[in-house]
Amino acid sequence: MNDRIEFRFSGSGGQGLILAGIILADAAAIYEDKNAVQTQSYGPEARGGSSKSEVIVSDSPIEYPKATKVDYMVALTQESFNKYIDDVKETGIVIADKELVTDFSKARGKLYVIDMVKSAREELGKVLGLNIIALGVLVEISGIVSHESIKNALIKRVPSGFEDYNKKAIEIGFKLGKEIKNNN
Repeated sequence: MNDRIEFRFSGSGGQGLILAGIILADAAAIYEDKNAVQTQSYGPEARGGSSKSEVIVSDSPIEYPKATKVDYMVALTQESFNKYIDDVKETGIVIADKELVTDFSKARGKLYVIDMVKSAREELGKVLGLNIIALGVLVEISGIVSHESIKNALIKRVPSGFEDYNKKAIEIGFKLGKEIKNNN
């Protein structure tokens, strides 16, 4: 593994991106014995304002907990895409939702535009779980943790009674990520 890999989930408050980051950090640290740190920030609004969750994963101790040269970014709003795209490395990967992000004029790195909202509506019946679908896509594309590790971390963090729903959401994300990898 590269000594330091930086991940950023970006969107708006209420989309569950902070939870997605926490689950990824848990999977790396608890189930795969890697060094991982998760940080978060969001606007003053509880819902609707800008939100980001960052995860750093490394085999070595992590000396600085903030992402500065992002390897993987998930963007679930146009505002977050525009706000954070400049931090993505030229060799980075950006995963954006096809409905929620439509202007890619500032894009950098490798861009994957995926119908995550559409998949959530069609396969889950609602958009709730979009964060977990995006997490599944990210894990599948990055390979940073195993499917088993992310599922274990997911089950420990989601509310009781929602385990099966979230397992289905992560599987949708794995499937979408696999399709992207197979087509590129």
